[in-house]
Amino acid sequence: MRLSEYIINDIKPLKIESKVSDLQLLFNQLSYSHIPVKNEDETFLGCFFETDAHCFEGNKLISEYTYALEDFFVKEDTLWLDVLEAFAQNSSNIMPVLSRDNMYLGYYELNDIISLFNESPFFFEPGGILVVEKGTSDYSFSEMSQIVESNDGKLLGAFVSKLKNDVTQITLKIGNTGLNDIIQTFRRYSYNIVSGHEEDSYIESLKDRSDYLNKYLNM
Repeated sequence: MRLSEYIINDIKPLKIESKVSDLQLLFNQLSYSHIPVKNEDETFLGCFFETDAHCFEGNKLISEYTYALEDFFVKEDTLWLDVLEAFAQNSSNIMPVLSRDNMYLGYYELNDIISLFNESPFFFEPGGILVVEKGTSDYSFSEMSQIVESNDGKLLGAFVSKLKNDVTQITLKIGNTGLNDIIQTFRRYSYNIVSGHEEDSYIESLKDRSDYLNKYLNM
């Protein structure tokens, strides 16, 4: 499905010469974090944040508070993952959409874009989740893909889930096979296994040895 099919036009942008009270009323009626604003010539100007709007004087014009406008938007041909990133970067649940010639078309709602992410194979295809980590300058997505595929696995998706102290953590969704051989291969390539998994025989082996040692010491 084309992302443009999710463009909504229920809320029209307020004009810059509208009263602040009109803006505040919209926020009281809606659950949106931002409201888009346009110029008298229909040009998109930006969005007002709800908290800011309630600090303005209701009897004044919106044009007196243009310094508080937040200038964020996506284009009609922006990929859904980039749209999701724009939502995150601007802490918004509404995203203005502009045409290629910068005309305002409508907006996306955050929940609609998240639903697209939930429909991706990363979520609905059967498989196991594996979380690995390695030095930021040492890991390679091509290497990780090779490790998975060399063990007859199918990499359904991978993303950087954490960055800290020059160590990068990567979450992988792997289908088509058990994870044990893949986990052992990651260890041979000096990846640390963050996630525990029932098929990880290395951990089970350590546990069995520990249990045996305890029994021996208690004899």
